[in-house]
Amino acid sequence: MRITLRNTGRRFNRDWIFKGIDYVFEQGTAYAILGPNGSGKSTLLSVLNGSLAPSAGEINYLLSGKPVESEFVFKYLSLAAPYLELIEEFTLTEMIGFHFKFKPRKAGMDDKEVITLLGMEQSKNKMIKYFSSGMKQRLKLALAFCSDTPVLMLDEPTSNLDKQGVEWYLGLVQQFAAGRLTIICSNQEHEYGFCTQHLDISDYKK
Repeated sequence: MRITLRNTGRRFNRDWIFKGIDYVFEQGTAYAILGPNGSGKSTLLSVLNGSLAPSAGEINYLLSGKPVESEFVFKYLSLAAPYLELIEEFTLTEMIGFHFKFKPRKAGMDDKEVITLLGMEQSKNKMIKYFSSGMKQRLKLALAFCSDTPVLMLDEPTSNLDKQGVEWYLGLVQQFAAGRLTIICSNQEHEYGFCTQHLDISDYKK
């Protein structure tokens, strides 16, 4: 997947969150969207994943040389973010099964393997509402990484994770991010240290 922004901007009421972005995101490359809290990183990610339309300029998607309409981009991407909700009444096993009704799995990642990857064998029949915030974040990340999509988008991926959880996250990156277009919103270097390209949202404030 290639995502191209041309003079792209997004505003809230009369205030521009960002404006004038000309940028190309290429398949097989990891990008970090940087900026302080409240700077508009998550808003830009929402524009990139098609859930928000730009207020100015345009965004184009190309997959295997063919254009993709913005309303269908969700089929080709996986997203993990602190603000995404899990279905609290589902058990872990039910949540995994439900997710993969909508996204293809990485090879070999059946329900059992995903639970093993999470290290949550003892919680497979536990309802999500009884999970800690760290367990929920691990689950969001595992579902995104284990989905066989060309695009991977992560917003503040180590939120609610302890040191061991951060190391686990970096292991997922090594195992599942290769060859994908990976976009990470962050202001913590340990989350995006592997990214070879950086876009600072502060450069597009007008």
